[in-house]
Amino acid sequence: MGKAIYDSNPAQPGPANAYGSTDISGEYDTDMIMPPIQKATFAAGCFWGVEAAFRRVEGVVSARAGYTGGKTAGPTYEDVCTDRTGHAEAVEVEFDPGTASYEQLLDVFWSIHDPTTKDRQGPDVGSQYRSTIFYHDEGQKADAEASRDRLQASGKVGNARIVTEIVPAARFYEAEEYHQGYLEKHGRASCAVR
Repeated sequence: MGKAIYDSNPAQPGPANAYGSTDISGEYDTDMIMPPIQKATFAAGCFWGVEAAFRRVEGVVSARAGYTGGKTAGPTYEDVCTDRTGHAEAVEVEFDPGTASYEQLLDVFWSIHDPTTKDRQGPDVGSQYRSTIFYHDEGQKADAEASRDRLQASGKVGNARIVTEIVPAARFYEAEEYHQGYLEKHGRASCAVR
């Protein structure tokens, strides 16, 4: 078990322990330090269903519907629906990497949409519905590319080519409040129309 030693001089208290106290008698257990929460951002069609899917993943701290990847500052839903802002409907996921890995999130991403249709998911058509992974660091980029290549090679998409973009994360604009948790607010489990 790792230990860090600090001067227990009351005038110079050490860092707070896991319970918020700074009275740590000069030592604390470094094994209790939690990894920082990480971000992942995905676009996979209408953000209502994408957000709901990620909210169900154990280890996901939050999932927010919003807009990213475009050229207009402060877009609204109405702006993005014109298909002229360049934004995708996307979901920004905050996750605990000690519980949910980025690779697990990628598996969810691939399973909830068709990555072989350009600018379209089901009846929703336009670049705002494109399939995109917005990576936050080079590790996410490498993992996303490897995951895409494995899926393509697996034959699960048949002879179709995966058209998912893998691009650097851009500024994320949170969508209007009525879009957050939309399916849960309306008592629905998915966007599927039956």
